[in-house]
Amino acid sequence: MNHRRGCPEKFVIDRMCKFSPEVFKTSLFGEKIVVFCGASGNKFLFTSHNKYVTSWWPPSMAEVWYFPENQENTVEVCNKMRSVLPEFLKPDALQDYIPVMDSMAKEQLEKDWSPHKQVQVFSLSKKYTFASACKVFMNLIDPEQLTRLSNPFTHIVAGLISIPIKIPGTAFSRAVEGGRIVREELLAIIRQRKRELLENKGRLKSIDLLTRLLLASYENGETNDEKQIANKIIGLLVASHDTMSTALTCILNYLAEYPQVYEDVLHEQMEIAKSKSPGELLNWDDVKKMKYSWCVACEAMRLSPPVPGTFREAITDFTYAGFTIPKGWKTFWTTYSTNRNPKYFPDPEKFDPSRFEGRGPAPYSFVPFGGGPRMCPGKEYARLATLVFMHNVVTKFKWRKVNPDEKIIYNPTPTPENGLLIHLEIINS
Repeated sequence: MNHRRGCPEKFVIDRMCKFSPEVFKTSLFGEKIVVFCGASGNKFLFTSHNKYVTSWWPPSMAEVWYFPENQENTVEVCNKMRSVLPEFLKPDALQDYIPVMDSMAKEQLEKDWSPHKQVQVFSLSKKYTFASACKVFMNLIDPEQLTRLSNPFTHIVAGLISIPIKIPGTAFSRAVEGGRIVREELLAIIRQRKRELLENKGRLKSIDLLTRLLLASYENGETNDEKQIANKIIGLLVASHDTMSTALTCILNYLAEYPQVYEDVLHEQMEIAKSKSPGELLNWDDVKKMKYSWCVACEAMRLSPPVPGTFREAITDFTYAGFTIPKGWKTFWTTYSTNRNPKYFPDPEKFDPSRFEGRGPAPYSFVPFGGGPRMCPGKEYARLATLVFMHNVVTKFKWRKVNPDEKIIYNPTPTPENGLLIHLEIINS
């Protein structure tokens, strides 16, 4: 696969070579940005939260993502809601949802993959990851509601880092409108759930993330934070809609390119499948056995990182690697400074899942979910959803790429130009 078309990795590596392998200055979104490089740069930013730096989003992103009244205090909104997430998104709390994800994966593969000899992986993986997230986070399964939520997300993601010109027809304008539609749809869902909680005196059969967020707001005496809850769920849905589907698409791409890796994953997953009774769904013990499959997923994310990095803002003057970063300047850590760097990954262009066996890569050299207090709260959910999907697709199909030389484009995540078209062969009916 061609990884160089409009490649942000080349942008980073060229400047590391020209200026410094540790840090360099550039300009994005009309802001002075200091890009921290290498494992040491990652470690510094991850361990300096609220000491030297704090979270920051470009104003154009905030306009797409947040309600107007929340756009000036995005960090406060995020911190407030984030405090509730870890309990729900830790492994113990997510174990009960593994059979749900498994059932949804089986249903989608049977409905949208099996009847066809050729499918587009990216669009179908989006459908799975988004539907799975809506079910787990909001217990949402109504097809019409899912469609009303998912359709605008294509515009939101495409316009998140576009030039912020709000003229009809521009990517940014479509993203702002998509954000408005999604926020209003989520508000309707949140208000309906509040009515259900009141009618049932806070007791529901299923306690999903939305219910937990509402119950937490009641406990804190904050009964009017519907918009803050909607903002947090939008963040999780954006990640599930494009970031996770990008990862799944890249995993299937590399499994097509490396038949022996596919066979090794298939062997691991078939051993699990053989241990199950007819109709029995996956559980936590099954997922714990998918060690090699996760190594493959990590190697795919190393070579095609679904998240390039995130921003911070300096809250005081500080010095790093001999350079002084003034208060108010923005910083950025990036996967592109480490993932193909031979300092951390020998023979970096080689697809080699064994890199992640045993102790794995050096600390802070592979950080697909970020690190420190701002590490992606959905890390464990993403891992489970990825492994469940891998299990189902490799035990049901073999596949080959329609176009072995399909290019990678960045919009903003790395995706195959034509969505990864593959020919399917059913191996387990």
